[in-house]
Amino acid sequence: MNANLGTATGRGPLRNLVDRRSFLKTAVAAPALLAAQARQPNVLYIMGDEWRAQATGYGGDPNVRTPALDRLAGQSVNFVNAVSGHPVCCPHRACLMTGQYPLTNGIFLNDEELKPKGTTLGQAFANAGYQTGYIGKWHLYGSPQGKYERRTAYIPPDHRFGFQYWKANECTHNYNHSIYYEDDDPEPKYWPGYDAIAQADDACRFIAERSKKRDPFFLVLSWGPPHFPLGTAPAKYQALYREADISLRPNVPANLHDQAIADLRGYYAHMATLDDCLARVLQALDTAGVAGQTLVVFTSDHGDMMRSQSLRTKHVPWDEALRVPFLLRYPQKLGANERRIRTILNSPDIMPTLLGLTGLRIPDGVEGTDHSRICQGGAEPRESAAFLQFPASYGEARSEGIGEYRGLRTERYTYVRSRSGPWLLYDNQTDPYQMHNLCNKKEHAHLQQTLDRDLDAQLKRHHDDFLPGTEYIRRFGYEHNREISITPHHIVSPWGDWQSTLG
Repeated sequence: MNANLGTATGRGPLRNLVDRRSFLKTAVAAPALLAAQARQPNVLYIMGDEWRAQATGYGGDPNVRTPALDRLAGQSVNFVNAVSGHPVCCPHRACLMTGQYPLTNGIFLNDEELKPKGTTLGQAFANAGYQTGYIGKWHLYGSPQGKYERRTAYIPPDHRFGFQYWKANECTHNYNHSIYYEDDDPEPKYWPGYDAIAQADDACRFIAERSKKRDPFFLVLSWGPPHFPLGTAPAKYQALYREADISLRPNVPANLHDQAIADLRGYYAHMATLDDCLARVLQALDTAGVAGQTLVVFTSDHGDMMRSQSLRTKHVPWDEALRVPFLLRYPQKLGANERRIRTILNSPDIMPTLLGLTGLRIPDGVEGTDHSRICQGGAEPRESAAFLQFPASYGEARSEGIGEYRGLRTERYTYVRSRSGPWLLYDNQTDPYQMHNLCNKKEHAHLQQTLDRDLDAQLKRHHDDFLPGTEYIRRFGYEHNREISITPHHIVSPWGDWQSTLG
């Protein structure tokens, strides 16, 4: 088995040229585009759940089959260092909707209700006259009893934050018997078959119908997969990986290879399904004649460890959990050729960047950075960093004995501090799999001091005192949350020098 990831994408130069010429011909010549030059662009925001940045064909993963996604990358602005600064479902989604960091919007645990104090992403577009729609997983309604009791509950209109067309559910991972609610009907419905396929079909209908109207649309298509359970993709996609050779990242310990391979077979099967869904949704834009005037975003809420560093899922500050794909295609303003942006994009930056690209005002209270000028060819800053904020330990991190942390992810370095002091320091250029922790080593003392000062500056900027997690849980009234009561355990097979500095 090959332990190192390759770089082949399966897209040769001739194929890329043909794809771009075909796309440009459709985008530029479409009558609907010529008739609507003056209006603001449509926005189609497509989000998978737990899709890590490394697991794409265009990103170099030799296992995954994502031809539609790879074609999209060839036409897009690619934030190659996009980061989910609190890599868990609800905290990321709250950052997306508010443009704020977790200790500002109050969502630093899973399954807590978002109670925004300012204009949300959906409201910003609705207030500007957009036809707004949301299809799929929501995960912002919360469960006040702390028992996941609202995960299949009806979500009332005042908790949808500006989204008008509504076919959504709080959270389910039963992708083949997937509940949702339609608009203001409190009776539950179920997507036929594998939910992402049905949701993609619904998005196609939305695009076909709303493209005919005068006002632009803003549609979020939020898929539950490739989040576990990992063996539930349609059979024909599971068959693609049943006997396939799977190359593992070298930071997966040898004793976990078999489990990692089994997990990845299901993970990639979900992705292959979603890639076909993506192809249909993008084709719907072409058919409606609005591809050129539509800002398409493809991304994820966070990644997944998949046994790298011996860890299973997310919550933690390694790249497999932190880094996500982030593609922006908007031919009318950004062109239709692949362009890679090195500037770090963090979860709170998404809202202001989308508003900047569509010419809408960024509401007061938004903390993220508007990167729209960089998207349009503006100069990138010499340095940028994502502030990592994990105020309380819960879920998978707590089960592995990992406490609250703060950190920075720059283009080159990852630096993380626990409550006990400096914990992780990686040179991601020379050590891309983060297998050599440089923290507290004499030869890297100056680098560590510099990053430590930079982290202090971020803490000050965000008014973050880095208190014990129990203080934030008490302050926000989250004592009921079931994920903070998980009993920590010792990792059976210690892996990596990060454990020696855990404290």
